[in-house]
Amino acid sequence: MPGRRRPFSGVTPGPVNHRIALGRSGEDRAAAWYARHGYQIVERNWRSRAGEIDLVCARDEVLVFCEVKTRCSDRLGAPVEAVTRVKQLRLRRLAAEYIFLHTCGRHQPRFDVAAILGRRLTVIEGAF
Repeated sequence: MPGRRRPFSGVTPGPVNHRIALGRSGEDRAAAWYARHGYQIVERNWRSRAGEIDLVCARDEVLVFCEVKTRCSDRLGAPVEAVTRVKQLRLRRLAAEYIFLHTCGRHQPRFDVAAILGRRLTVIEGAF
């Protein structure tokens, strides 16, 4: 019937889906890197009211809070440049909340950035 609307499927076409898929693929690659290097993936996309932590990984006495930034090109800047001071402070607050809620006091926290540009993955351990 002309003029009849189709029900909303919950999937938004276009660039939004591309960004979500790109981000998810970057997180998958970063998680695989940590697993290959002997880390246990404790959480993916842990959320609270204050925000989200992309990856929480553990190895020995270290608990890693990783911010993953994925870009197709450097036209808008390098992925690591997107982890601003404000983003770093937010991640630190989220990590403190995570540690408090999960009583992870025995672990030493570390903040990493996984930067993915095209096919290249760079993990900056102890980035801030």
